[in-house]
Amino acid sequence: MDFTPTEEQEAARELAGRIFADLATHERLRAAGTGTDAELWKALCAAGLPGSVEETGLLGLVLLLEEQGRRTAQVPFAASCVYGILAVARHGTEEQRARLLPGLRDGTTVVTGALPAPGTVTAGPEGLDGAVGWVPWLRDATHVLVPDEDRALWLVRAEDAAAVEAVELTAPWAAARLVLDGTPAERLGTADAEPYEDVLAAARIAFAGLQAGVCAGSLARAVEYTSAREQFGRPLSTHQAVQLRAADAHMDTEAIRVTAYEAAWRFDEGLDAAGAALTAAWWASEAGKRVVHAGQHLHGGLGADLDHPVHRHFLWGRQLDAYLGCGTELLAELGDRLAKGDPS
Repeated sequence: MDFTPTEEQEAARELAGRIFADLATHERLRAAGTGTDAELWKALCAAGLPGSVEETGLLGLVLLLEEQGRRTAQVPFAASCVYGILAVARHGTEEQRARLLPGLRDGTTVVTGALPAPGTVTAGPEGLDGAVGWVPWLRDATHVLVPDEDRALWLVRAEDAAAVEAVELTAPWAAARLVLDGTPAERLGTADAEPYEDVLAAARIAFAGLQAGVCAGSLARAVEYTSAREQFGRPLSTHQAVQLRAADAHMDTEAIRVTAYEAAWRFDEGLDAAGAALTAAWWASEAGKRVVHAGQHLHGGLGADLDHPVHRHFLWGRQLDAYLGCGTELLAELGDRLAKGDPS
């Protein structure tokens, strides 16, 4: 395996890094509150970054999401790319690709996903029925990808839902509760297609990549702070306890990154990536919590300041832990796959 980015992937990452650095500033994030930064989303789409994922693959998306995570930028980039562009491009019918992909590329269509939530929604002759407790970025979405009890995937227009009730999460992800009552929906792909596992694996890998960026950003802030802050006449960063805590956080961050890269590489190469996706998600969940807690701790009293930038990394890290399913749940699912002799 080779994780070296291609020229196209590297160019997209550098462009994304510049846009996020210019627009996802502390002042703009504070002004955005819990909503999406519409200007930033427009800039990303104008630069062609969502559409670039069709060419650079899931590994390319992971690289872009690392840059988003470093800045905790409030845009539905991960959701719309993984549940929209990749899902439709890989599993949609020819007609669905022709109709939906142009809007997904330019940002006028935003798709989010009610995954994983099998069993909470049923499909009947009149449409979909059921409810999903919270869906990230649903308040900004034009469509939501919903699995039914048989794990078929359905695209629902947000305006057709019986209710979209705003929900505030740990992180400001413009989430909402989705209520369906005979809601019309179109099936993603053909009736004999089974894209659920593929889309779920891609989502786990993508959000693990986002967590790698969140952790890298938290650690960078901690390094900057402890290098400048002095105690007993010397920088905090020269104290052994601080160095060890930062070193552990660095190793955890690298573990999240490399497992996400490996899983994305397997996915792009057409190999079985379900087990690797669970591994990446587990590292993102378990190690991610440790890193963002360390980032706060290394800031001392400032880490408890709700208005300090490092606190956003803490909130995002804990939210990603919850969204990925928490470590024990992921480990149990991975154990089941191993018990069944999963070759991946």
